[in-house]
Amino acid sequence: MSSELKIGVVGVGGRMGRMNVAAIHEDTACRLVAAADAPGSDSVGADAATLANLPAAGVIVGDDPRAVFAASDVIIDFTVPIGTRAHGALAAEMGVALVTGTTGLADDDRDALALAGQSAPIMWAPNMSLGVNLLLDLVRQAAEALPDTDIEIVEMHHRHKVDAPSGTALALGQAAAAGRGVDLEQVQKLSREGITGARPTGEIGFATLRGGDVAGEHSVILAADGERIELIHRATNRLIFARGAVRAAKWLATKPAGLYTMADVLGLKA
Repeated sequence: MSSELKIGVVGVGGRMGRMNVAAIHEDTACRLVAAADAPGSDSVGADAATLANLPAAGVIVGDDPRAVFAASDVIIDFTVPIGTRAHGALAAEMGVALVTGTTGLADDDRDALALAGQSAPIMWAPNMSLGVNLLLDLVRQAAEALPDTDIEIVEMHHRHKVDAPSGTALALGQAAAAGRGVDLEQVQKLSREGITGARPTGEIGFATLRGGDVAGEHSVILAADGERIELIHRATNRLIFARGAVRAAKWLATKPAGLYTMADVLGLKA
């Protein structure tokens, strides 16, 4: 591999796809070499750099992800679950590293990525922000240290987000559950309405807000009698997620086959 990391982007016409192009452009150790979007997308045939409001750079958007994999050292994928499953299969078949930040993955989607990770290096995280991934570790520690507090997770995103709760909110719930040594699915409360009765001991609650152009806000509240701790992360620019993805791509490029997380990238304990 040359000193300049060759990165391909799939789903390049989406909000995060464009941000990924911008983040690659600003990192002198990397170069965008190929890009693709879904067949029929308005971005197909465009210069990928112009989608990110950059000067044209000669990388024309296609609709065949296989061609992107063939040209690249690492692929960055922020698409949809069905697309990510297909990209994971391509990564495994072609032995190309894949960084994916797709949210809304079901258990079988994650299982498919784990299977792909047996043949290629795969890094999946529901949030690529360095700050959020530090927050995950802090939430795990706090939940373990304060076992009697009530935990509530509140998240807000822009009006266009299609999944709820956000993948990051669920990851924060997983971190809290891990700190308590419990299965999140057994203690989570994804929404409340009507006459709910008293809050069960040990429940981890979620609240979802949508509106405007909010890039992402997450609060983890640990509430006890007489005091409350709040751990908060606010994203004001989606470029932080793309920069995290590029950092992950640079880290992943030298790793053997496996399924990795941002905790691995940052050297944090899982």
